[in-house]
Amino acid sequence: MAKIILKTEGLTKHYGGIHALQDADFELREGERVAIVGDNGAGKSTFVRQITGVEQRTGGRIWFDGKEVFFQGPLEAREAGMECVFQNLALCDDLDVPSNLFLGREKLLVNLGPFSILDKRGMRKATEDGLRRTGVRIPRLDYSIRRMSGGQRQGVAIARTATFASKMIIMDEPTAALGVQETAQVENIIRTLKAQGTPLILISHNLRQVFDLADRIVVFRRGHIVANLRREETDGNDIVAYITGVKTQNTASAMM
Repeated sequence: MAKIILKTEGLTKHYGGIHALQDADFELREGERVAIVGDNGAGKSTFVRQITGVEQRTGGRIWFDGKEVFFQGPLEAREAGMECVFQNLALCDDLDVPSNLFLGREKLLVNLGPFSILDKRGMRKATEDGLRRTGVRIPRLDYSIRRMSGGQRQGVAIARTATFASKMIIMDEPTAALGVQETAQVENIIRTLKAQGTPLILISHNLRQVFDLADRIVVFRRGHIVANLRREETDGNDIVAYITGVKTQNTASAMM
């Protein structure tokens, strides 16, 4: 059985009297792609914020790559090998592609604090390698992000994530604001990552996308994980029944 990359046990987050996440037990193994689905406010993004250290959990435990972790912020998660593409992409519109890929992680020829000299050639080559590896097509790397389409912008965000992720990638609604053609482009990039065996968590409302790209589907409802199903053992109607509460908690563990 493949090694467990990410595991949570009893993961809980309360905002005052609001229980946004309650006793979430979750596993992701090497080479696996897991989709997380649920209605708005179901706890999906809250779950991601806890495992990436964006917020501090109320309770529960997290293991990453075999070690129990207590990330104090997303930088620590990133340094451990966990990369995330959030819905807002976190790109700088006025910078070009290499500058965005290496934002906060710039390569330096000379490190002199505010007078440091950037290794622009090294950054460009690493950017070209990252784009090639993920199948992202950008016509001009020297164009600012502002001049790019939604699909190209999303591609840059994914390429940045894939370039630096050593152990796991999380994608939070990567195609929510894209048209049909741009969505297809991003999904092809995800398939490329899948073929490379990169462990992936995909959060999406698009069930067609979920069934096309994921190996396993985890359903959140009102802060609880209510179903954990192999893709081939379920269908869209089944997933919707769990999302809406027509079906109650699934007790069979697809993680085993």
